[in-house]
Amino acid sequence: MAEVRNDPAQHRYEVLEDGAVAGFAEYMEVRGDRIVFTHTEVDPAFGGKGLGSVLVAGALEDARDRDLAIVPICPFVARYVHAHPEFVPFLDERIRKAFE
Repeated sequence: MAEVRNDPAQHRYEVLEDGAVAGFAEYMEVRGDRIVFTHTEVDPAFGGKGLGSVLVAGALEDARDRDLAIVPICPFVARYVHAHPEFVPFLDERIRKAFE
């Protein structure tokens, strides 16, 4: 089963499959109440398992639970939010309208 964890020292969330890092979603250093997602990547060896979606869902849920305004600069994260409108209310208010 896949696990998502935050690695604040490296400014990224990681998805682990059987204890191995299978992918990551990078973010800029959290400042104030915003988290800016910049890049998401899944190792091709773990491709086709939906781990990118598991990773982004876990990262967005954690950001929401920490009351951080989400800024999805990463195209994968932005597409995920478009497909999962339950996260739109948690976007930074300056970009929320683009997702509604």
